[in-house]
Amino acid sequence: MRLYLSSFRSGDQPEQMLALLGRPARSGEVAVIANAIDDRPEPERRTAVEREFRALAELGLRPVELDLRMLFGCSPAQATAALAEFSLVWVRGGNVFVLRQALALSGADQALIKLLQEDALVYAGYSAAACVLAPDLHGLEHCDDPSAVQKAYAEQARYDGLALLDYAVVPHVHSPGHPETKVLGEVADRYRADGIPHRTLRDGQAIVINGAS
Repeated sequence: MRLYLSSFRSGDQPEQMLALLGRPARSGEVAVIANAIDDRPEPERRTAVEREFRALAELGLRPVELDLRMLFGCSPAQATAALAEFSLVWVRGGNVFVLRQALALSGADQALIKLLQEDALVYAGYSAAACVLAPDLHGLEHCDDPSAVQKAYAEQARYDGLALLDYAVVPHVHSPGHPETKVLGEVADRYRADGIPHRTLRDGQAIVINGAS
């Protein structure tokens, strides 16, 4: 399993993400999943996606959007086939509950678990992209509004994560200038007090997982 989980954007050492690829993407393109911001107005969403495109292009990658909404109602096999076209998926931050619901409605949650366990692609991204891999999302409602799921998809938020990690990730901690640093510091404090396994990240940091290392 290969993961690059950044606190904010590509972090201070994006070459660590590129090293996980180890080979060119099969299609020459990498998938950008931006569904964590599906609750935002479309012009704002499009501007945000274009920013991700520019940043990834600067790293020598060829980004294309994979909008999970186009896979809603598909089978896990169909979602697996769509994701398997890429050697890397880049998941943008935003609302973790909106992202979780998009992954579920599209079948991409089970597809990603399968492909990552088979070491068929690299999963990379920041903020909510890292948070959604935890076993459980409780506690993050203090930062991200679960009602955004109703706004985006007319669904209720779910609190189960993908459980690809056995701990929660708390981004933006001790990150002056980030608007969520205070509230996420409080989330980390609650996890610590309750004995919930977690790791904190400052903006610029990333968790890099490559197999057993």
